[in-house]
Amino acid sequence: MEENRKIKIPGMLYILISFIPWIIYWILCSMGNTLGVLIPLIISLILINPQVQRRDFNLMDITSLLYFSIANVATFIFNVSVFMEQNGFMGYFVLFLMALISIIVKQPYTLQVSKRDYPEAYWKDKSFLAINNLITAVWAGIFLSNAVIFLFFSFPFTVILSNVLVALGIIFSTIFPIKAPAYFTTKEFKRYDWNVRVEPKIPKGENEYDVIIVGSGIAGLVCGALLSRRGYKVLVMEQHSQVGGYCSSFQRGGFVFNTGVEDVSGLWERGPVTRLLEVLGLKREDLFVRNTTRYILKGEEISANNLEEFTNALSSIHPEEKDNISSFFSDAERAYIECYQGTEIYGVPLPAELIVKVWGERELLDYPRKCPLFYDWMNKTYIEKLDEYFNDEDLKYLMSALLGYVGTEPEKTPASSALTACVSYYLHGGYFPKGGAQRFANTLRDFVEEQGGEVLTRHKVDKIVVEKGKVTGVRRGENTFEAPIVVANANAKTTFLELVGEDILDKEFTRYIKGLKMSPSAFMVFLGADVDLSSYPTLIKNLDEGYEIIINSNADPALAPDGKSSITLIRGANYHDFPERGTEEYVKKKEEMKEMLIQKAEKVIPELKGHIVVQDAATPKTLERYTLMPEGALYSFDQSVEVKRPYFKAPLKGLYLASASTFPGGGIEAVVMSGIICANDICGWEGGLL
Repeated sequence: MEENRKIKIPGMLYILISFIPWIIYWILCSMGNTLGVLIPLIISLILINPQVQRRDFNLMDITSLLYFSIANVATFIFNVSVFMEQNGFMGYFVLFLMALISIIVKQPYTLQVSKRDYPEAYWKDKSFLAINNLITAVWAGIFLSNAVIFLFFSFPFTVILSNVLVALGIIFSTIFPIKAPAYFTTKEFKRYDWNVRVEPKIPKGENEYDVIIVGSGIAGLVCGALLSRRGYKVLVMEQHSQVGGYCSSFQRGGFVFNTGVEDVSGLWERGPVTRLLEVLGLKREDLFVRNTTRYILKGEEISANNLEEFTNALSSIHPEEKDNISSFFSDAERAYIECYQGTEIYGVPLPAELIVKVWGERELLDYPRKCPLFYDWMNKTYIEKLDEYFNDEDLKYLMSALLGYVGTEPEKTPASSALTACVSYYLHGGYFPKGGAQRFANTLRDFVEEQGGEVLTRHKVDKIVVEKGKVTGVRRGENTFEAPIVVANANAKTTFLELVGEDILDKEFTRYIKGLKMSPSAFMVFLGADVDLSSYPTLIKNLDEGYEIIINSNADPALAPDGKSSITLIRGANYHDFPERGTEEYVKKKEEMKEMLIQKAEKVIPELKGHIVVQDAATPKTLERYTLMPEGALYSFDQSVEVKRPYFKAPLKGLYLASASTFPGGGIEAVVMSGIICANDICGWEGGLL
């Protein structure tokens, strides 16, 4: 492979080389020299020889060889002069047929040479194929036009016009592949990419702010913390009595329970959460502790504290897949590192439209070359990647164990999402929030306030105020809070359909928002037990029965009284499977599901039986009640390949989204990234994350 790279000729140069036989043909034949037929044949043979050895043929070189072979037979054996006298018309018409046929068979002739400039992961990309189809079509038009020119015009017009068209074709073929990806990527985004400049140093009046953040989930708090650190006057308004959204905790009888956050990624050396903590002057070890995990599949238990232990455990169970397991994780780790390369300045990987905006169109064009492995993951589903490496279906199922963190099936999960949100846990581990999830949220709130920002709980925003297509603040009751920028840290449906209002939005955009499918929710049981369960790992994922046990106090003993245990049981749930809250049917179903989960957990932890002293449960409708997240969705919108999330900028000037509704989706690491991206854009991408 390395040897091929050394001798590989760039695609555009290769096209020019392929034109050499034709250039010599046209020049010599126009002078009446029969060598104009012979020399191109010799050059064509030289060009085709290495292709025969590689068994990788260039359509234009094959066409040249066939054409000049026929031309030599006709000229020197049968003494036919048509190839000499009509060299311009016949040559260009044959090239036109070549280009046309290549388009018809869906193998545009420029595709073959373009592949020389890009990694294999890019070859099946729709934009790559579309660009080459268009370039080939342009050349087909040039070849046909030149054939007509040579048929109806004479020297010197034939030479001038044909060369002008060829020169234009070369310019187009050089510039278009650079401009096209950026154009198609940013075409829609540019409609949203307005600019609102804020001057933090200018004094503000009462109820007047630089930025107002609606909601205090992690994305909103991260955005607020970074902006307040830079001197922006920030106001965070939260409808609940405490901050954090899903990243929160509550107490029952001396036991502390999280409302869902128990395994946080992004805390490796270059992870977004780590980078955030560094910037804010916080220490990872003060806020997070590494989880221990056990998987149960077909009655077998798999425990591992790091990647080496995990791969060894998998290999012992599936010895026939040992090499495949090693290859999978080796390639996954390299792809994961590629995803995070170049994040030193802004702290996060950027979506395609922001790569163009921040780094320029050339960076987008170079992305498949710089990140070929991750680019391959971006263009496949997770099951496609698993099928590339593994044969055993049980192993594939186990490798999909953490897809609950995405909420989708392997067949519908973007492989890139599975890599960053699931496989990353095997590579770098997951972390439990020390002191409970609420402590992390409170730490961010405290930082905002220490930097001069305000965080108001029990302050539900009634309306985002919009005047002439631009936000001017928010309204709560009779009070108006003014700001040129509003960051919605709420679900996009709530933001647009309730806080903004359908009457202000474009009808097509409204239909799009209404049509977005929500992600799955969960049913949770919270148990306080008067027994020490510290001999168990923090997380027990029972794949056989589809639920998870989190022993919170094993990650942090302070979450339960001495000698006792705080436990959470969780399983996926559908919002629409539950009757209305407050009804007898709802209470009955909630109780039945709670008892069923407890019975399942007692099979795994026999000591639990008879030791439960505190118990509570939460349904999807409970989650919706406390967080206002429609359908109690864990990850906002469905995270499958079928759903396109809204941009982080709204079609209203000054309105941002920082939440699981937008890129990159749900999960603590993802919403931290969302908050960082939003803060960077508000600051005009100046100065980086620091």
